[in-house]
Amino acid sequence: MDRRQRRNPSASSSAFSSPASSSSRFRSEKFSSNPPKTSNSLEDAHQLKSKCGKPQRPEQEEEEKQDPSNLLSLVGTCPFMCPAGERAQRERLRDLAVFERLHGNPGKTSPSLAVKKFCRTIATKHMQASDVRPLPVLEETLNYLLNLLDATEHPFEVVHDFVFDRTRSIRQDLSMQNIVNDQTIHMYEEMVKFHIISHHKLRSCSSKPNFSSVHYLNMEQLKKCLISLYALYKENRNSNSIYKNEPEFCSFHVLLHLGFNNQPLGESLSLWLGRVPSLILKSKEMCFARRLLRLFRMGNYKHFLCTTATEASYLQYYIIEPYINEVRALALSCVNYCGYKLHPYPIAHLSKLLMMKELDVESFCNACGLETSTGERGNKFLSTKQTNFHYPKEVFPSYCLRVWNTFRGNNQLELVTLSNFLLYKYSLHVQPFLIP
Repeated sequence: MDRRQRRNPSASSSAFSSPASSSSRFRSEKFSSNPPKTSNSLEDAHQLKSKCGKPQRPEQEEEEKQDPSNLLSLVGTCPFMCPAGERAQRERLRDLAVFERLHGNPGKTSPSLAVKKFCRTIATKHMQASDVRPLPVLEETLNYLLNLLDATEHPFEVVHDFVFDRTRSIRQDLSMQNIVNDQTIHMYEEMVKFHIISHHKLRSCSSKPNFSSVHYLNMEQLKKCLISLYALYKENRNSNSIYKNEPEFCSFHVLLHLGFNNQPLGESLSLWLGRVPSLILKSKEMCFARRLLRLFRMGNYKHFLCTTATEASYLQYYIIEPYINEVRALALSCVNYCGYKLHPYPIAHLSKLLMMKELDVESFCNACGLETSTGERGNKFLSTKQTNFHYPKEVFPSYCLRVWNTFRGNNQLELVTLSNFLLYKYSLHVQPFLIP
């Protein structure tokens, strides 16, 4: 018996493609329907508190895995972003995130604000259909969460923490209902984008407490989302076709291998590539990712930086970004140790080689333990053969990769950050929430 829940793609797609009409319909249903009765038992409240909202630790990640025997044919009927029972309990516990509070009251919320939390210890056979959201409600909830990324009144790490937890709950509801269709694939792609962009934005929070754990957990969920997305691609793929975004999203797995001894899916990259369809292996996105990985491992810093600047999409660039300064340090080491000691190396030349502003190059050299000097005409130089070069032990500053381009419509070359250039280049395909 096929236990997968199939839905009419065209019907759900139309609801998802018109957020305004969809939102109004769901809002009216929410406020007009009678919420199910809830228990006032303190035991239920304490159970909810024990299941939801605990601090996440790396060793708890495996608790998400469910027993296959629990995967029953469940069809959710909850019309709200958060079930009424959970909403009432969390109001009594004053367990409301800042985005869920009605008029800032930590003990009051509404169906249009509260979003179901992720619970680790949960089994499908003990779940009521009224506590599980159907696919259209899950789509609306995801849109609502992604729109919160535009919020500027709260730091990004606060927004990330809320969206991070609530998107896990969305994936949990999808898994419990065993929904496998095109809408689910689109939702997983959006959640993968969220984690990749968070990977980029969280780097600016590196000086704040608990940064390492937040960054680690975000990367773990990115990998889990990709695993589920690849399974969905495989389940829905026709014999001789692939999904439009499949090559780029498969290239993310290759790029996550930048850095040695890194195996995102717990197996060697060669074994994983052996199961990838040939149409994807031959795509420009996958060819780019494999070539870049080869350049990184060969230490070919010049072609690594140039290839990234000319071929990376903005999502690919966000994954590559943490390794760019690592490659720059390698280039600086080669210039320092291999240069002719009687001829200092001009900082202006290093600026083009490393694709950085001259002021940033000087700062970068100092971070690597190298000293610069100023010539008679005010030009900056790097004295070669210095013996105190070292890779900085702390996190590199965010020196942007910069490119010469004419994309702004004038006839003069202009130096801009690669991330801005890529966002401009792919602006027709970028959702509003993706723009940093």
